[in-house]
Amino acid sequence: MKKLWAPWRIEYIRESKGDGCIFCDKPANGDDRAMLILYRGELSYVMMNLFPYNNAHLMIAPYEHVADPLDLSPEAKPEIMALTDKSMEIIRKLMNPEGFNFGANFGVSAGAGIEEHIHYHLVPRWQGDTNYMPVVGHTKVQVQGLRETYDELRPEFDRI
Repeated sequence: MKKLWAPWRIEYIRESKGDGCIFCDKPANGDDRAMLILYRGELSYVMMNLFPYNNAHLMIAPYEHVADPLDLSPEAKPEIMALTDKSMEIIRKLMNPEGFNFGANFGVSAGAGIEEHIHYHLVPRWQGDTNYMPVVGHTKVQVQGLRETYDELRPEFDRI
C-alpha cells in the first residue's frame, strides 16, 4: 500500500477555525487572489488549497452551503464535474502531472476537515512526489509558492 504523508497539515489541524464557513466566506470576500479563487462559475468555483498535499492542489466547491451531496442542486453537480475536467486540462498543460487524485470526504468519520460544506479535492501527482523528505524528515517540499502557482494557473482559468 502506498501512503500519502502530509505532516505539514498539522498546522491546519491545530489552527483555530473560528466562526463561519471558508467555502462561503472566501467567495464573499471579493479578493480572488488573496482567497486563492481561480475561477467562479455560475453555481460553483475553483480555489487552491491553503494547506496543499501537492502543488496545485485545488478544491471545487458549490456556492450552496450543503453538507450532503444528495442535498446539492442537480444543476450544480454537472458544473462541478465540468470545472474538475477543465482544472485537470489546465494543470496538465502547465505542470505535466503523471496522474491525479480526485475525491471528497463526506462527514467527519470519513475524514472531512470541513464537513458542513461539501467540496471536492483535485490533487496532481508525480512519480516520486512522496519521497524521503516527508517520510524521514517530516517535511513536504513544495516546489512552488502558493501565490506563484496561483499566478501561473489564473490566466488559463480566465480563458474558460
